[in-house]
Amino acid sequence: MNKYILRTSLFWLLIFAVVIGVVAYRSHRQQRAIPYSDGVQPIASGPAPQPRTSHTASGMAMPSQKMETPLVPVQLSSDQMQSIGVKTGTVEYKQLSDDIRATGTVDIDERLVSYVQVRFPGYIRKVFANATYEYVRKGEALFTIYSPDLVATQQEYLLARQNEKTMSASTVDGVAAGAASLSAAAEQRLQQWDVPESEIAKLKETGKAISDLTINSPVSGYITEKNALPNMYAEPATRLYTVADLSRVWVIAEVFQNDVGRLKPGDHAAVTVDAYPDRTFSGRIEDILPQVDMTTRTVRVRLAVSNPGVKLKPGMFVNVDLKSASGRRLVVPASAVFQTGLRQLVFVDHGQGRLEPKDVVLGSRVGDDVIVLKGLDAHQRIVTSANFLLDSESQLEASAGSYTPPPPGAGNATQQTSTVDVDFTTNPNPPHKGSNTFRVKLTGANGNPVTGAEITVTFFMPSMPAMGMAAMTTAAKLTPTGNGLYEGQGNLGSGGTWQVTITVQQSGKIIATKQLHINAEGGM
Repeated sequence: MNKYILRTSLFWLLIFAVVIGVVAYRSHRQQRAIPYSDGVQPIASGPAPQPRTSHTASGMAMPSQKMETPLVPVQLSSDQMQSIGVKTGTVEYKQLSDDIRATGTVDIDERLVSYVQVRFPGYIRKVFANATYEYVRKGEALFTIYSPDLVATQQEYLLARQNEKTMSASTVDGVAAGAASLSAAAEQRLQQWDVPESEIAKLKETGKAISDLTINSPVSGYITEKNALPNMYAEPATRLYTVADLSRVWVIAEVFQNDVGRLKPGDHAAVTVDAYPDRTFSGRIEDILPQVDMTTRTVRVRLAVSNPGVKLKPGMFVNVDLKSASGRRLVVPASAVFQTGLRQLVFVDHGQGRLEPKDVVLGSRVGDDVIVLKGLDAHQRIVTSANFLLDSESQLEASAGSYTPPPPGAGNATQQTSTVDVDFTTNPNPPHKGSNTFRVKLTGANGNPVTGAEITVTFFMPSMPAMGMAAMTTAAKLTPTGNGLYEGQGNLGSGGTWQVTITVQQSGKIIATKQLHINAEGGM
């Protein structure tokens, strides 16, 4: 009986969970289908808000390719340009030389490293260079070695020389030549064993085999590795000393992968180190190593740097200034470029306050300038400041669906095309995300109310690509309520700062416009 009750309970719990899941899924789909939080569609006469995402056949959300609002030229008065801080510059050609700063470490130049080994087995007797990082000069004695094989070869050489002298007077054909060849072969074996010519000359002069052969340093430098010890048995494979010439060193610079494309072998580099703040070491790029560090996203760039006085020590941390020559390129100031997320814009100044947004294709940034690959010509005047405000103004004009230049002397917060006074209020005040009531009062120059007008209020919020938000536009038509008053309902899809454009028409003609900003309460 208990098992029957348990099974029945589990069955109904499973049914209940399935029902809850279906209801939640449908609710989620309905919320996604409603563009505003309260589900009320706004009274709109302007363009509808653009979708933020699109969906593939499989239902996967994909980023929309139409998040950008179209842009139109902006017409500003001189007072407006001054009040928002519009500054202009020129598109021009420049001879570019960029500096890329990086950090690095000093390393031994592997091509200046020598290894000391013997080519015959033997026993080390005396060790003269007996400390790591001791400086030795080329030809300076490092150690002595006794080798039975070497002594036997010397004795064979001496015997061959003696036979050569004895047989040189022989009249038998080939005897003298054979003795000479045996002597030459024994001498050649000594040379292949790297026995110095001075020791061979001494062997010829004394006629006695050398028991303890002195091994000298092949180069001048610092001993970075020492394995030679007294009475040690050494074989040809034993590395007894490593000697490095530090008059020139490598500096391994860690350069961010985004900057590597501006560098090439042969470019100049300046190296500084905190230990010698008044010294600069010059070098050149030898190689850009073909590997990226997965942790730091940097590429190792190898520099050859002269090291007078051995001031740069292996392992030392240094600062590197890489000089990249880009040649003569068309550039604009970096402050002139406005990044919208999907586009790169520059506002071109056509004079008389007319500013046109232009799409451009840009290269790398060099100092305070950016290389222009496409979209601009030399000597064009461009805006170098206040681009964000201009972009918002251009999007607002495009979303309003009309372009009406402001009259001379109009302020930057309010623009009107006639002497009609436009007073705008909201209920609640300030407005909030969701449904709101908008009111406009029109008063003529004589102080009388203006009736019979058609009023459109357009709300616009620019796109914010960094937050994945498309531009939003909401328009509301206001109807007259009498005595110059007009009222209508509208829905704001988000809290935040909205740009408001009020357009007043009478008999098919625009008699007044007004632009302002309002802050709506509520989340995004």
